[in-house]
Amino acid sequence: MAVPVSPPRDTSSPSSWARVAGAVALLTLIISVLLTAFAWPSVRSSVHDIPLAVVGPAPAADRVSASLAERMPDAFAVTEVADTATAERLIRDREVYGAIDVSAGPPRVMIASAASAPVAQALQGVATALARAQAPAGSPAVAVRDVVALPADDPRGAGLAAGALPLVMGGLLAAALLTSLVRGTGRRVTGALAFAVTGGLAMAAILQFWLGSLDGAYLANAGAVALTIAATALTVLGLESLLGAAGLGAGAAVMMLIGNPFAGTSTAPEMLPGWSGALGQLLPPGAGGHLLRSTAFFDGHDAARSLTVLTAWVVLGAALCLISGVRARGRSGATISATVAPSPSPSPSTAAA
Repeated sequence: MAVPVSPPRDTSSPSSWARVAGAVALLTLIISVLLTAFAWPSVRSSVHDIPLAVVGPAPAADRVSASLAERMPDAFAVTEVADTATAERLIRDREVYGAIDVSAGPPRVMIASAASAPVAQALQGVATALARAQAPAGSPAVAVRDVVALPADDPRGAGLAAGALPLVMGGLLAAALLTSLVRGTGRRVTGALAFAVTGGLAMAAILQFWLGSLDGAYLANAGAVALTIAATALTVLGLESLLGAAGLGAGAAVMMLIGNPFAGTSTAPEMLPGWSGALGQLLPPGAGGHLLRSTAFFDGHDAARSLTVLTAWVVLGAALCLISGVRARGRSGATISATVAPSPSPSPSTAAA
């Protein structure tokens, strides 16, 4: 007679409602942090402390500076220069974002859309307002000269702005995949550096030759991208090698939730609220975006700080990986020593027995 067999029952009890409430609270916190990280810099973005040159005789330049301070307090950090050539040099060296020239007649404006399209638009608006203040009866057209323009194939700089996120994600994906697929600290570091080179060549080629978003020397642009990827990947790899999954999550959170929103690649670091722009330039996404603009449009001017920041992150990541490797070898050596250690010799009394 066959004995009926009852199907196995799920003996696990449902989670407590307190655990459900905790999960909901954690998810709410996460989505709030994500929204704050990405929306706050955009919503609070404004013109403040933008380096600007004013060209003209001292009395005229002083009047323009005073007018700017009255109309837009704390918006510009003004440098007064005597001639147009000096202002143009400052723009090409990335010391200022543009200039207002009052050396002859109505204000003229020099911009550098390649440095920041939003700042260039703001400068044109300011110059127009100054010209109307001088001739309120009419609406004089302000002469605008783009000293360092964006490429004709991408006049809004959309490609460079859109490339900021893949630049960060490249380093994070490299760290995550190498951690899960490759064993050995040395092999992971080698893989990250190799990917930084190939990824830099690929991304620069797409942005420069296909989308037309970059000018300048291709290899210099590829090097800027590669250094940014290496800085992100090695740092996250180093944190993961020391702290495990917690290190991987912490590194990803810093790069995505702080580094990417505070990079200022699509606008300008000076347009971000408070201290966020300065902080972003100390992290790989912000330093990498600044370096890529310098190599692509400004012949490498004002690249030293970004190179220093990225190199420091690469060295930090490599050092963390090295420390982890030394620790792993130490633990392995201790285990082997304990395994092959000879057993204690029997005492004379035990041997006699």
